[in-house]
Amino acid sequence: QVHLVESGGGLVQPGGSLRLSCAPSGSIFRTVAMGWYRQAPGKERELVATINSGGGINYADSVKGRFTIARDNAKNAVYLQMNSLKPEDTAVYYCNLRGYPTFGPNWDDYWGQGTQVTVSS
Repeated sequence: QVHLVESGGGLVQPGGSLRLSCAPSGSIFRTVAMGWYRQAPGKERELVATINSGGGINYADSVKGRFTIARDNAKNAVYLQMNSLKPEDTAVYYCNLRGYPTFGPNWDDYWGQGTQVTVSS
């Protein structure tokens, strides 16, 4: 039901910045959290940052101090400001929404199609 559309990826030099955006479409009964995950070639998908419905934020240790996650409740959107980018940040970044599609006990994870971030000189 919920579709997530990411934007903002691209090619940047080390030390550069990018801002990723995720704008959900469709209805969701209740959002538990939204966040960003990434997957580099040959590696497992990993958490980058999440923000829950109460505003609580978690970051991966590897991005603390460099990345900032934010939300816009009015637009039901989530953003990831990435500064001081490193080559190791190169990955496909996926937006995630965890929530309840309808009233009931079952939640679901919804994923965007991914946006490529490449950090290279």
